[in-house]
Amino acid sequence: MSVIVAQPGSQTTIQGGPRRGYRHLGVPASGAADPLSLALANKLVANSLLAPALEAVLVGPTLQFESHAAVAVTGAKVSPRVNGAEVPMHATVHLRPGDVLAIGPVELGARVYIAFAGGLRADQFLGSGSTYLPAALGGIEGRALAKKDVLQLDSSNAECADLQTPEDFRPPITPHWAMRACDSADTGMLAKDQGEVLFDTNWRVGQRADRMGLELEGPSIRTQANGRLPSEPVFPGTLQCPEHGVPFLLGIDAQTTGGYARIMQVARVDRHLIGQLRAGDSLRFLPRQPAAAIVELRAKQAYWRKWLPGIETII
Repeated sequence: MSVIVAQPGSQTTIQGGPRRGYRHLGVPASGAADPLSLALANKLVANSLLAPALEAVLVGPTLQFESHAAVAVTGAKVSPRVNGAEVPMHATVHLRPGDVLAIGPVELGARVYIAFAGGLRADQFLGSGSTYLPAALGGIEGRALAKKDVLQLDSSNAECADLQTPEDFRPPITPHWAMRACDSADTGMLAKDQGEVLFDTNWRVGQRADRMGLELEGPSIRTQANGRLPSEPVFPGTLQCPEHGVPFLLGIDAQTTGGYARIMQVARVDRHLIGQLRAGDSLRFLPRQPAAAIVELRAKQAYWRKWLPGIETII
C-alpha cells in the first residue's frame, strides 16, 4: 500500500514517538513537535497515539493515493482538499485509488499532522522512526519529503470506523500564546529586575524559528554569565540567553547541552504548544512554581484522558 508525493510542501517529515533515554549520549528526543496533535490524528485512524505520521510546516504536501486508505488531518489550521473538494480536519477521511489529497498553506499555527490508518513505514534508529534532520536519521533517509517519494503504509486499514474529534478536544490554534514556565538552573544569573521583564513582556517569535528552537524578539535580557559558562544539559522548553541578550526557546530537536544561561523552563504541561509557534506569533510566559506546574499537568492529563487514554506518554 503506497502513497506518491506529488508536492512535498515546504518541509514535510515523518514524525512519531521520541527517542527516550539517550540524551546522556548526545541524542535528542526528536519526534513530533506537537505530540498532542499527532496523537489526535492517530486516534481518528485507529493507530497507536505515537504511530509515525507526516508533520508539515507552513505549507503541506499534495499526495496521490494508489490504494484505498483512511487519513486524518489535525494541528495547525489548514483547508485540506480531496480532488479539489474541501474535506474536514479532525475527522476520518476515506480515500480511493487515484484520489489526491492537497493540504495547502497553513493559516494559523505552524505544523499540521497527517496520519494514515496503519501508520507509515520509516527508517528506525534507536527505537524510533522519527526524522532528525541535523543528523539525517529516521524517516526517509533522514530527510524531508521530496517530489516523487513513495510512502509505504504499514498495513491497510481503510475500513476503520469514522470518527470526529469532539469540539472540546480540538486545541485552539491562535497567533497569541501563553505558556506556563518555571525557574531554570541559571535563573539566579539574571541581572536585577530581569525576571520581571521575562514575565511582563509580550514576546514576538522571530524569523529564526525551526524544530531546533525559536528566537524571541523583545527587550534585551541581561545576565551575569559573561560568556564563561561550561556546557550544561538543556532540554526542549529551556529558554537560553546568549550574551547579546536575545533569548532562544529550545524546541523538540534541541541539542543536549549548551553553554548559554538557562534562565527559564517551559513547564511540561504546555511544552507541546512550542510546536505550533511560528514567526510573528506573540508569546507570554506565566510564572509557576514546580509544585503548581505538576498539579496543573495532572489536571490537564485527567481532562485529555477521556478522549486519549494513555495521554501520559504524550504530554
